[in-house]
Amino acid sequence: MRGVFLSHVEKQLDAKRRLLIPQDFRTTANSGSAGPKAATPDAFEGVYCFASIEADCLEGGGAEFFDRYRQLIESYAVGSPARRALEHKIYGGMHRLSFDAAGRITLPDSLCLKFGLSDKALIVGLYDRFQIWEPTAYAAYQAEQDQLAREVLSQRGA
Repeated sequence: MRGVFLSHVEKQLDAKRRLLIPQDFRTTANSGSAGPKAATPDAFEGVYCFASIEADCLEGGGAEFFDRYRQLIESYAVGSPARRALEHKIYGGMHRLSFDAAGRITLPDSLCLKFGLSDKALIVGLYDRFQIWEPTAYAAYQAEQDQLAREVLSQRGA
């Protein structure tokens, strides 16, 4: 079984915007898939990251994460408004963030400003991807998601 991103951890963000990515997240991001990697950009030790489409945070992952979005974009016709919007949001906003020798990535200034990341960040595993949150913003989002999860389970009779 390939690695997955699980749990969450709060980490310090230093003055140079460097964030230590947990070892199991680094391993998962660079584990790749069992299939061919020809469609994925040059392999590198790091993560792909962009402003999330679904929440006010950063979203990231490894080569499989990038490939999943590439496949989504390619499912739309060239020149279609949906494809164009996804290309701008994802490719135009995507950053390749390499790990340094200590396992840190350096977050872009623009993304730190956009999401209020200054001295602490919360890294949240979501199976095939992870998110990077400002801790207070995540607490509010998590409360909303907890309520929604209770409602979903209640509707299913769980």
